Amino acid sequence: MTTSPGTDAVRPFRLAVPDEALADLHDRLDRTRWPDQLPGVGWAYGVPADYLRELVRYWRHDYDWRAAEARLAAWPQYTTTIDGANVHFAHIRSPEPDATPLVITHGWPGSIVEFLDVVGPLTDPAAYGGESQDAFHVVVPSIPGFGLSGPTTEPGWEAGRIADAWAELMRRLGYERFGAQGGDWGAAISRELGRAHPGRVIGVHLNLLPGAQATTEPTAEELAALGPEERERTLASWRGWSAWSSEGTGYAVLQATRPQTLAYALTDSPVGQLAWIVEKFKEWTDSGELPEEAVDRDRLLTNVMLYWLTGTAGSAARIYYERAHATGRAAAPAEPSTVPTAVALFPAELQLPLRHKADRTEHIVRWTELDRGGHFAALEEPDLLVADVRAFFRQLRQDGAG
Repeated sequence: MTTSPGTDAVRPFRLAVPDEALADLHDRLDRTRWPDQLPGVGWAYGVPADYLRELVRYWRHDYDWRAAEARLAAWPQYTTTIDGANVHFAHIRSPEPDATPLVITHGWPGSIVEFLDVVGPLTDPAAYGGESQDAFHVVVPSIPGFGLSGPTTEPGWEAGRIADAWAELMRRLGYERFGAQGGDWGAAISRELGRAHPGRVIGVHLNLLPGAQATTEPTAEELAALGPEERERTLASWRGWSAWSSEGTGYAVLQATRPQTLAYALTDSPVGQLAWIVEKFKEWTDSGELPEEAVDRDRLLTNVMLYWLTGTAGSAARIYYERAHATGRAAAPAEPSTVPTAVALFPAELQLPLRHKADRTEHIVRWTELDRGGHFAALEEPDLLVADVRAFFRQLRQDGAG
């Protein structure tokens, strides 16, 4: 990536939503036009109306955006222009001067809100019962097109291009060597960051590993070559992939083919935006009947608010289109990574990775199977995620890799 003189300025940013925007939201919520629904079908057809009505009532009358805004604004935040795109990010330096720089990346339908409970323990572990040597200087960017980094103004913002932008962002912040962490799109971006910039990336920690699932039914010969545990995992991975492929991919197909058409509905209707996101917090978390069993209701709404207030539902969806229509480097088969990689497996993750497949494309040095949590690991089980990130980079330091 090249930059022009004078284009790498880093500008302070403070989140401050006008009262008019909140008044407009409340007016739209009050005037929601509700659809009918079939009786007794639960979540089978999508988000149930009775559940969503109650959530909207809470959003309108009880949820406190100003409290959430203040919590977000406590992070030092900035914007900068990279490769023609506005990039918003938080930069939270550790009180430990020798802390390891770490860029952590969200996915869809997430945002920087995902990391509200992990930044403190990562930057100042001693204040949270940890060891000072496990500290990180944490950079939390918003993906181009998402929330405060949106919208994008040209096509082509797929994972590889974003990874290059992150490398440039870390250079501008003075970090020549750094680690990367992510799940969902953040995992894809973090992997590409390691592949494209192996001389700078110390290690990559993932809580999702794209492409390492059983995407075809395993044959008897394939299963016979595996040990008992990996054999069972392969069968479970295939069952999960098959179920997701037949019932869970509608959002991805629409966003990968017609994100602009979808954008009109989600940008005009806050209830539509809420339903589009909350369904995934029900389906992808380690929850039972309701998504709030896994993720705090206010935190979920704060995440939705960043999409709504910035009008970036369509802009964020375009990352799916860019992947589906990628050419050149972005479409080429991924080269095996040489960067030390850790995978943290949360049991309710929608795509269960397989170690024997992961070893073909990643330099796996840590593989942790956890007993609870799902797709939104930083929101669902922040303590487990923080502990595994600390342990991974501690391992790298002990091995002399960090």
